[in-house]
Amino acid sequence: MQAINSDYELIRHALKGSQPPRDFISQRRLGDLPASLQPNRPWKPAAVLVPVILHPQEATILLTQRTEGLLDHAGQVSFPGGRREVKDSDLVQTALRETEEETGLERRFVEAVGFLDGYLTISGYAVTPIVGLVQPDFHLQPDPLEVAEVFEVPLAFLRDPANRQVRARHVGDRDVGYYLFEYQQHAIWGATAAMLVNFLNILEHSEAA
Repeated sequence: MQAINSDYELIRHALKGSQPPRDFISQRRLGDLPASLQPNRPWKPAAVLVPVILHPQEATILLTQRTEGLLDHAGQVSFPGGRREVKDSDLVQTALRETEEETGLERRFVEAVGFLDGYLTISGYAVTPIVGLVQPDFHLQPDPLEVAEVFEVPLAFLRDPANRQVRARHVGDRDVGYYLFEYQQHAIWGATAAMLVNFLNILEHSEAA
């Protein structure tokens, strides 16, 4: 139980006082979004939840595998979340609502504790990531139209530098770098991996301070 308390306190301390992002960067932490791939329309505000599950033995990060029939990022691993709607009072409510709709994780189990850097995606979204601490006695009911699978990755696995890969691929008119985590049969890359790396770096710097 000591490890969970340590993770819990570290996350709360690291994100204390964080504010919603005003500036957004490319979805690829290692390279700019090519101009040829930037949308010819205003960026759509969106939010995702970075759910840290406080299990008795270890903390994990909850992720979703998107279904193959979706228009955006089909089949990819992502955080639960989506586009802000008029009924959402703020982006925290967007993340909580979308998470509940996609996975069945009720917001009463989630404590939102801070914000990460905002990200721009190829699909035209300006995404605000919100870190939430989640009590583990929840029940999931994924939406089969959007979510093929919900799974968890141990925070300790993600924090191990040996599990963080850097790859490159040709996008638009240039080669761009991206982060990759391979966990079991899942490939976690793109915006999701970049947000994870940002989160892990914040924890590392806070722990070293």
